[in-house]
Amino acid sequence: MKSGYRHNDAAPPLPLAGEGWGEGVSARKNPLEERALTRIASYEATRPPPQAGEVNRARGEGVRISRGWLLLALLIWPLAAPAHAFIAYVSNEKSNTVTVIDTESWTVTKTIKVGQRPRGIEFTRDGKFVMVAVGDDDTIQVIDAKTQGIVDTLPSGPDPELFTQDASGKVLYVANENDNTVTVIDLEKRARIGDIQVGVEPEGMTISPDGKTLINTSETTNMAHFIDTDSRQIVGNVLVDARPRFAEFKHDSSELWVSSEIGGTVSIIDPKKREVIGKVTFEIPGLRREAIQPVGIGMTKDDKTAFIALGPANRIAVVDTATRKVTKYLLVGQRVWHMAFTPDEKYLLTTNGVSNDVSVIDVAAQKVIKTIQVGELPWGITIAP
Repeated sequence: MKSGYRHNDAAPPLPLAGEGWGEGVSARKNPLEERALTRIASYEATRPPPQAGEVNRARGEGVRISRGWLLLALLIWPLAAPAHAFIAYVSNEKSNTVTVIDTESWTVTKTIKVGQRPRGIEFTRDGKFVMVAVGDDDTIQVIDAKTQGIVDTLPSGPDPELFTQDASGKVLYVANENDNTVTVIDLEKRARIGDIQVGVEPEGMTISPDGKTLINTSETTNMAHFIDTDSRQIVGNVLVDARPRFAEFKHDSSELWVSSEIGGTVSIIDPKKREVIGKVTFEIPGLRREAIQPVGIGMTKDDKTAFIALGPANRIAVVDTATRKVTKYLLVGQRVWHMAFTPDEKYLLTTNGVSNDVSVIDVAAQKVIKTIQVGELPWGITIAP
């Protein structure tokens, strides 16, 4: 969209009685203390009961460790142990920042000032850098994942929005909303090496698992464009419902899912035949159809479950990919936009543009477990590989 922020629509409906945007948030101020106490409980639960006289004898010999010393040891241990947390980066479209989240403590660890109107955001394949499209600055900024500072910029066309990489991480494809092109960038040389003319207001970007086909969706043309990555030519166009926003391949390449924000559907495309073979539709009691606007899509690695962000409906739809039916709706923050899985696929994080927060979903339980405040109008999210 060329003017204004997409989030500035009529206020979304309030949550129903008994519903909320996060559950199970710890009341403890110190997450390390909480984990240490949990370890103590586990440790003591597994200790065999002492024999008669054993406790006094142990105390006399200085063997028994007091609870206080054990707590101290367990508090110190995580500081020296290797970190296993994943790091998430969230682009905040209005505050012109990127929020950094530690997924072990579920806390914000840093806010990085970036260019104007950051939206699309993604780690490089090697995990060393984070790229963020700053649309009003007409460029892609590069953040060093170690220092968490901006170290470079990449060329793009006007108003870059979403982008995708090839499997090797050597080529970047960027949708430029204002000139109806996809820019091709050599990431090693940091150079623009080509442009591909597509439909009006290009946004959604993805690449097939075999790397041979690039997909771009154009919001106004209402098409999914199939682009050959060798020739960089459009080899097919598939008409979908109004305002396609996002595209996602199944990992086995058998299907391409495309969300249509205004159409209120997700089109399922056969990539070989290049035709729509089915659609996912949504119905939420108490909400008007026009309030249900699909945008981001997340597919589990086994391709059995899809999670679909429904914009001002404030919900994530959980879809059985075999039946193409919604099995559950998860209430999240206001105007949910995009999402990302942690690499172990235990959690799914969503960006909620109007409530300015991120919802954390337990994937196995299909339940929202936490809410994290970030910047203004959070849009995109990426998590370290």
